[in-house]
Amino acid sequence: MPEKISIRIDGEYVAAQEGQTILEVARASGKYIPTLCWLESITPVGACRLCIVEVSGVNRLLPACTTPVQDGMSVTTHSEKLAAYRRIALEFLFTERNHQCAVCVSNNHCELQAMAQRLGVNSVRYAYTFPKLPVDVSHERFVLDHNRCILCTRCVRVCAEVEGAHVWDLSSRGIRSMVICDMSKPWGESRNCTNCGKCVQVCPTGALAEKGFAVEEMVKRDAKVTRLASRRGGHQ
Repeated sequence: MPEKISIRIDGEYVAAQEGQTILEVARASGKYIPTLCWLESITPVGACRLCIVEVSGVNRLLPACTTPVQDGMSVTTHSEKLAAYRRIALEFLFTERNHQCAVCVSNNHCELQAMAQRLGVNSVRYAYTFPKLPVDVSHERFVLDHNRCILCTRCVRVCAEVEGAHVWDLSSRGIRSMVICDMSKPWGESRNCTNCGKCVQVCPTGALAEKGFAVEEMVKRDAKVTRLASRRGGHQ
């Protein structure tokens, strides 16, 4: 059995167990930390950096989703510094791609959009890159729009850990990073895709969507996927 320990979150002592992350303990204690890439029972990767927290004695900000708790740890989840850095991270997500909310199938049902509203991001201070990225409509049921992708890798991890198909991966690095299907094949030509749609349901934006939906009509059901992952034991 994991050893029980005690940590402080925003000055309040909370119970934890060795092996848990700061985010897991915070959520279990009813404390909100913003995330976009994290999914319950799926391996955390710290891709979006919105869950950064301050840890006493550490001179850098740490991602709560991948940082394990330690006995006596003191964590700050909300401060002016954290709010500023989280807004910066969110602004960079908007500048890296072409997020046109008004014509998106996930408009008003988008986690990126909702997070911007929650964190008070109503404008962007940095130059947009305006990349011209492709839209893959080769699949009979689904669409992949790279212009709306935030590289959270939810689709990659769910396909590998829950469905076991390993269809998705990331190619290139930095600003050139893109989600690819079966070593960069069109989605419709994938031999591994099972057409389950789990990747579509966990996508936080309109990057992955089902065909036949108009603007504002695509509502994701990621809770069904995470419940399935939890029943299968979740990440180790």
